[in-house]
Amino acid sequence: MKAIRLVANKLYPLTSISQQIELFANEMLMSVSAVDHKEDSNGDGSDPALQKDSASEKPSEEVPSFSISPHNLQSSTSGSKSPFSIAEGQRRMSLYFALCTKKHSLFGQIFVVYSGASEAVQQAIHQQIHMLVRTIGSSSELLSIISDPPSGSEKLLIQVLQTLTEGIVPSSQLITTIRKLYETKVKDVELLIMILPFLSKDEVLLLFPHVVNAPLDKFQGALPRILQGSAHSGPLLTPAEALIAIHRIDPEREGIPLKKVTDACNACFEQREIFTQQVLAKVLNQLVEQIPLPLLFMRTVIQAIGAFPSLVDFIMEILSRLVSKQIWKYPKLWVGFVKCALLTRPQSFGVLLQLPPAQLENALGRTPGLRAPLVAHASQAHIKSSLPRSVLTVLGIESDAQVSGRAPPNQSQTGDIGNSDKEAGAEKSRESSIAS
Repeated sequence: MKAIRLVANKLYPLTSISQQIELFANEMLMSVSAVDHKEDSNGDGSDPALQKDSASEKPSEEVPSFSISPHNLQSSTSGSKSPFSIAEGQRRMSLYFALCTKKHSLFGQIFVVYSGASEAVQQAIHQQIHMLVRTIGSSSELLSIISDPPSGSEKLLIQVLQTLTEGIVPSSQLITTIRKLYETKVKDVELLIMILPFLSKDEVLLLFPHVVNAPLDKFQGALPRILQGSAHSGPLLTPAEALIAIHRIDPEREGIPLKKVTDACNACFEQREIFTQQVLAKVLNQLVEQIPLPLLFMRTVIQAIGAFPSLVDFIMEILSRLVSKQIWKYPKLWVGFVKCALLTRPQSFGVLLQLPPAQLENALGRTPGLRAPLVAHASQAHIKSSLPRSVLTVLGIESDAQVSGRAPPNQSQTGDIGNSDKEAGAEKSRESSIAS
């Protein structure tokens, strides 16, 4: 390390020998690569990236110590084809890393070596890269290099970008570079997650479906960052806004598997200290007004009642509003509505009796277990007197003969139910997954 500091700080700034120092450092760097350096050379052992004018050098007072513990140092036998140890790899790369702090354009060669290196060499680079990136910062040369990383260097790229965005507010140029990388070259949602705390609410909402489409563990890691934001911006989304954003995702239109969306909902429900009873009530109150109703709306209603049974009275208000919105016209949601009514009986009896006769009959046909208790409830004198005779007939409390002048069911309602049953039968398996 004394030799490295002497070479990097005192000798490398001398233009007369800077080229030789670069060549030597590059040879040491390439010696740890699985790629034969001689085949990649220009005949004189030099790399074209190292032929730039030394005027681009940026001398500084000191370089960081890319050091290793002496007792861990294991030199390879000369001519041996066995992989280098991590410590030996670090020893051979240390001078090159030190020169990178002086001349940032050299950094690109590290990506090249990494992409074709053994696991031990890659580990050696990972262990040293954090300090190097911290020293360089998001310079224009480094941003240019990371904007076009070689194939096979994605893990190193992620570590470099995490270091550049860790504990600091990234520059607009860095944020732009990362977004462009995700859009064009590296479809790893980790890139988006690291810059989410530094974006506006509108930008976060625009990118949110990509986060939901990520592996579940990455979504679970991203959710707190979205809800907490950064020190300079505060929370990016409230819990209610995040859950509403999940429901607004259209799986078919956006090409996101329905399971990804349901898993994201489940991840929210698991954090009951954040997604509280009040938050869920606010979410349902807003979602019920959306046109069309979100695909997972009834699933979330059922989850809410399971998580917070005291919400039952509020849920009855929601179900009543769904009746006025003719919920039976949404075949997939109608299945969930009927299941919710079954789960919340006897509180749901008042809502069921608000249904038109044709829809009530359809609901009872789907869930036979509802009929007997609902008939018993409707047979009470004070309730029976308030019900239309057509409803009493559906319940079997009064026969057709007892009902004078009964109007036939509205054709549009009958048609709705017919269509609903056909669609429900055609998509039985999907409805089942949504309702459950």
